[in-house]
Amino acid sequence: MNKCFLKIWNPTINIVRQRGYKAPGGIKYPGGIVYYPRNPDYKEPDYTPSKLFRVERIKSTKHYPSWQKKILEEFKIHEEVKVTIVKNIPENNMRLWKVKHLIKVTPITFPYGEPSTDDINYTILKENGQCLVKKSLEPQPKQIEALEAFQSNDKKMDSTTIKKDSRYKWNNPYGGGF
Repeated sequence: MNKCFLKIWNPTINIVRQRGYKAPGGIKYPGGIVYYPRNPDYKEPDYTPSKLFRVERIKSTKHYPSWQKKILEEFKIHEEVKVTIVKNIPENNMRLWKVKHLIKVTPITFPYGEPSTDDINYTILKENGQCLVKKSLEPQPKQIEALEAFQSNDKKMDSTTIKKDSRYKWNNPYGGGF
């Protein structure tokens, strides 16, 4: 036999090559993911994930498989309804990953703190994911007095007087008004 062929076809070399090379110093995450940072003194920043996602459908489900349409129906994102709120849990994240090409996911943030049960009716969810609490403002007493004085003023012209005056000016263009 040929000696070159025996050097290439050595079983110990093939076993080492099948396993591959693993670089030392990787950061292991749950799920079998190993991250190899560029700098050896890399420190991962502290980050708290959001509790809720704002999910918006950006593409039609036409010409897509029925199982993707079913996932969107489970989240209640039909053709009429385009936005919904979803909990940030692994089961939902797995389903969202399957339809990621049809949706836009935005984490919901609470810049002024989470709303209480009394504030639920006054919350506003913006497109950028900010959830704000806006309560209705009551007018000040000076504003109420000024409005009443304006409405009870005799010199104020109401809509019927303005209509009559405009019609009179239209019929008598050179005669003037009242």
